Amino acid sequence: MGSYWSESRYYLHVQLADVESPIWRKMVVPGAISLHTLHKMLQVVMGRDNAHLYLFRLTINEKTMVYGLPDPDWDDTGMRIRDSRRTKLDATVWAEWLKLTYEYDLGDSWLHQITIEKIEHLADENWNEDALWITPRCLAGERACPPEDAGGIGGYTSLLESLQDPKHPEHERLRQWVGASYDPKLFSVQQANSALAILK
Repeated sequence: MGSYWSESRYYLHVQLADVESPIWRKMVVPGAISLHTLHKMLQVVMGRDNAHLYLFRLTINEKTMVYGLPDPDWDDTGMRIRDSRRTKLDATVWAEWLKLTYEYDLGDSWLHQITIEKIEHLADENWNEDALWITPRCLAGERACPPEDAGGIGGYTSLLESLQDPKHPEHERLRQWVGASYDPKLFSVQQANSALAILK
């Protein structure tokens, strides 16, 4: 995906909610990206396939704003969905104390808490060609994300139990389903950044 021209850098901590062993990532992204672009970056660093709908939610003064891609299915919910492709990160989350919730796969409902750890504004005197081009990067993380279509938190918990017990009646089937290389304990910063570099 290369670098972006931006006047700010956002340092984010992203953590999957409600799992027993923490699954988290730290990343730095340009403030000028859209929330839809942030979604695509989150898919990469979390190890997802971008196969489902998503929503961002931001609550300020007890008012919740929801961002996502327009979809006819939303019309029946009465929920106003703001277009995430037209919404910039730095115009939405403008302070470090604000928190975004990112929900991916509205069936399995994987909830991620996004904490803005630091916003770095580039001072006027530092504006130059090098300083303004910001490359998104994953800085750290732990554990692999649950596989796509794992069935939410309950399904993921059952999956881990079956994988850890060779005598479990579902062990062989589920091991074949997730693939021999799937290890819930593994995460590679290098692989995440390699994937970010070619993201379109």
